[in-house]
Amino acid sequence: MLNRLAQRKGVTLIELMVTVSILAILVAGIVPLTRMTAKRTREIELRRELRIIRTAIDDFKKSYDKAVDDQKMTGSLNKSGYPETLEQLVEGYDFGGLYAYKKKFLRRIPADPMNPPVAGEKPDWGLRSYSDQPDSTTWGGEDVYDVYSLSEGTAIDGTKYRDW
Repeated sequence: MLNRLAQRKGVTLIELMVTVSILAILVAGIVPLTRMTAKRTREIELRRELRIIRTAIDDFKKSYDKAVDDQKMTGSLNKSGYPETLEQLVEGYDFGGLYAYKKKFLRRIPADPMNPPVAGEKPDWGLRSYSDQPDSTTWGGEDVYDVYSLSEGTAIDGTKYRDW
């Protein structure tokens, strides 16, 4: 009997089935966790990109107000002081000579991770002007007061990305 056990090599079908079953259970648990981690990472990136753009818009407004206060520019009743386009944050603005150069607020317009642009296209964000309603989905076109994601998706916490 000892001789027969010593000659036996390989695994039995039952051992193989048990091993495959254990691996299938582990994979079934890891795949959803991996998808959730990837989604969470994109959500963190979206929050960061929104914060970057909104901070640049606010900094533009502060510079505009400073230029008006320092009488470098005259304030206009129909001008809110916010940038006219997102591109203006990248191209820069001189604020009537407040700065000796065109002050730039962004190096580039960040892409929306939940609504990524097609290769060769500019990033696309939803825009709201100063005169638009806070939940407006159409842009008035006068200036850029706020940005939001154009994604129809729902976040892990149940909110819509476009409401962030």
